[in-house]
Amino acid sequence: MAATLCRILLQKQGWLPFTQCVRHGSKSVTRHKRPLHFLKQKLMSVTRYIPPPRPVPLGAYPRQTSRDQEDHPFTILIKKSLKSVFQESKMIAAVQNSGSTADAMILLKYKLHKHGIEVKFFPNQVVRSFLKDSTYSNMAPLFIGHTVLFICKEPKVKEMLSCLRNSRHMLLLGACIDNTLLSAQGVVSYSKLPSVAVVQGELVSGLTLLTSQTASMLQHHPAQLSALLQQHVKQQSSEGEPKAEEAP
Repeated sequence: MAATLCRILLQKQGWLPFTQCVRHGSKSVTRHKRPLHFLKQKLMSVTRYIPPPRPVPLGAYPRQTSRDQEDHPFTILIKKSLKSVFQESKMIAAVQNSGSTADAMILLKYKLHKHGIEVKFFPNQVVRSFLKDSTYSNMAPLFIGHTVLFICKEPKVKEMLSCLRNSRHMLLLGACIDNTLLSAQGVVSYSKLPSVAVVQGELVSGLTLLTSQTASMLQHHPAQLSALLQQHVKQQSSEGEPKAEEAP
């Protein structure tokens, strides 16, 4: 009754008293879940039940039947061209194209074409299927991503490396030179070898030197020749005696 009268009087005066909600203490939560001990947590995680996987019901997936898929005619044509490339070329290099522009590729083709090196593009899937049944099966891991083939009828390794040195986006992966599979480092080592013409010249010069020395020796007096032959026989016999003593 007093509160009603107070409210009526306060409304007449034009203002209301300040009201505030107070939460009852009996409704507060005082019980919390105690944390488990570390060893107990480990034991619970180890002994937790893991249900077995549900088996796949029959008929959910189509049956796996072995079907002999015939190659597309275009795939057969690409394999024929690959076969001719591997038969006619003595140098086949696999190069990875990592973001090279079209202008840079055209410039690289022009530089390689000066030395008789051609650039070929083949789908990796077709190349791997071709290499799987051939003697070049070890080259299959090289054809991953954007791979380009550098082919040449002669092993012009120095010219190829000089052209690749100026292109930053072309990375040499490996090569097959004279039916020998080489890594990138092996190709660099191969390029440091002398050419066949130089080796033939050194061999011929060595043989001519020996023949000239033999011819000059035969022009001496027969007595001197016999003395030289006797000395040579003595050296051979003296070298053979220790070997005979060492043998059981």
